[in-house]
Amino acid sequence: MLVDFHTHTSASDGALAPAALIERARAAGVTELAITDHDTLAGYRAAAALADGLVLHPGVELSCQWSGATIHVVGLGVRVDDPTLAAGLAALDSARQQRAQTIAERLASRGFPGALAGARAIAGESQLGRPHFARWLVEAGHLPDEATAFKRYLGRNKTGDVKAFWPGLAEVTGWITAAGGIAVLAHPLHYKFTRMKLRRLVTDFAGAGGGAIEVVSGRQAPGQATALSQLAADFDLAVSVGSDFHADTPHGPRLGVASAPFADRPNVWSRLAARAGARAASRESTAP
Repeated sequence: MLVDFHTHTSASDGALAPAALIERARAAGVTELAITDHDTLAGYRAAAALADGLVLHPGVELSCQWSGATIHVVGLGVRVDDPTLAAGLAALDSARQQRAQTIAERLASRGFPGALAGARAIAGESQLGRPHFARWLVEAGHLPDEATAFKRYLGRNKTGDVKAFWPGLAEVTGWITAAGGIAVLAHPLHYKFTRMKLRRLVTDFAGAGGGAIEVVSGRQAPGQATALSQLAADFDLAVSVGSDFHADTPHGPRLGVASAPFADRPNVWSRLAARAGARAASRESTAP
């Protein structure tokens, strides 16, 4: 069985519209999918009515801070109309706007005025982020490609790497759990922490109500999923898997991850199914 609990659409920084992502998932043989756009549920909302024959879970990927680093936490199975989550998403949208202003000011100081208006025009109704600034730098003729934009100006510890506006890890994890969702630590190897620091992060995440760790996120080196699965077990956390699909690229991940290697582990797809079953039973018991 192929599943995918970490994907993006054009509602944030993905290339495909929600409907196109659903069709791509079907074509790939994915049976369970979560749309987890950055700091917005718009992608899921647009796709919810189109998922015939595919189990589609509401999801979101939230930005936060921990120990001076930007961390991402995926929320799976959240109630999309939950007021606590809605307030959190509004706060994150405000933070994104402030962050974008700061990125634009920093780029202007490096000789690239007009970045904010240009990035906003490219983003349209999508969540404004660094990829839109990268695309503007290319379309404005400043740089040859988006990879160069991140390498020189927008990547980790570069001019446009602005972290200061995100809420804390515990706060964001609390929004997800308040909305009835499973909080998942996204792509833990992406942060390039030492083993000791990663364990500190997981300790704090679990203490804040975190429920799972992504043990597969896109393309990984052999053995990494096994090591992350053991890390999850050490903290009594479930495992989650996802492609972190954004767009078709020569070396990027494809949609869908085989769930079989993790069937004997506590996992998010089993927990999501159990919750769905409990909700259905509750509805039947209260039906007239």
